[in-house]
Amino acid sequence: MGEDRRLVAVVALAQGMAAAHGSREAWRAAAAGACRALGGSFAALSVWERELGRLKVLVNVGALADGEEEFPEDESYPVHQFAEITEFLHEQWASGGGEPDAWVETAEGPAAGRRPGYCHQRVAALRRRGRGCCVVAPIVLHGRAWGELYVARPAGEAVFERDDADFATVLASVVAAGIAQTERLEEARRLAFTDALTGLANRRAVDVRLEQAIERHRRDGAVVSLVVCDLNGLKRVNDTHGHAVGDRLLERFGSVLSLCGAMLPGALAARLGGDEFCLLAVGPPADQVVKAAGELCRRASELELGDGVACGVASTEDPIGPVRSARRLFRLADAAQYRAKAERAARPVVAGRAGPDDPVIRLADEPSKGADGERRRFRGRHAP
Repeated sequence: MGEDRRLVAVVALAQGMAAAHGSREAWRAAAAGACRALGGSFAALSVWERELGRLKVLVNVGALADGEEEFPEDESYPVHQFAEITEFLHEQWASGGGEPDAWVETAEGPAAGRRPGYCHQRVAALRRRGRGCCVVAPIVLHGRAWGELYVARPAGEAVFERDDADFATVLASVVAAGIAQTERLEEARRLAFTDALTGLANRRAVDVRLEQAIERHRRDGAVVSLVVCDLNGLKRVNDTHGHAVGDRLLERFGSVLSLCGAMLPGALAARLGGDEFCLLAVGPPADQVVKAAGELCRRASELELGDGVACGVASTEDPIGPVRSARRLFRLADAAQYRAKAERAARPVVAGRAGPDDPVIRLADEPSKGADGERRRFRGRHAP
């Protein structure tokens, strides 16, 4: 491949990774771009799981052999099976300066400068999968060995040469830069959608997920349920014991919320702000959500210094009328929470389950100005 073509391939690889949304797309773009750049038929990207001493395959692209999947769940290999990668992963290369070079393996044994008689699991894998040769390039990220880029050609095609290995080293550096950028973007997204105190999702994340959930409900009838809860007594704790103690109460309740949310597959646990939290579930039946909310109330009542939680539930599976917008489901759950607050209810209040004249639904469907007045009536003289 001429220098111009290689430059174009490097640019295409970098652009592909930059355009990816999320890690999986970035991994696929890295492997596919390297495969094209090196004229391979198959490529894989793997990460070193240091704590497990294994190379875990993140993505396979191209001509997959039997048993290979694009995004495998559990394809990984003990690092000790690959003597050469162990050297790099333990960073012995660092003492000599620079970064580790890529190398070539063939189904016939050593190639591209490997020592005579060198043969290991990678050669056996080439033979088993009908591949004639491969080039392996260690990926270095933040000054540490991160994993490897692997590109193969089928048996009968031209074997990779030394200059291909040198080019693979360059590609691995481009991939490392792309992975670093993806990690930075994902961390920024995580911070944008995460509550800093509790580590739960924040209001922005709820708004996005709730809109998506209601769209799914309109499209295919998926059950969408929302639990809105207000942690009782936080102001008293802040005033009496200080905000540091109040923050610890919020953190402990956040842990309880996460635990109860685990009862609902795929549920999102979030802090809306202040002492308000929520659970968003898509799929589980309404009764299952109410059961989880009941467990949340029980556990919250046992928190030291706390005064329980006011909990409201609204689900599209209950008789609450058409739910065409995220705003309406939120208003229903919020109104149920206000009712629970006013009644000092020890269990969740569920919208639509108090009969045809359910005051929760009446409150939720009132114009905002009137709803505020009715909320005050719900709170009554018992509200803190």
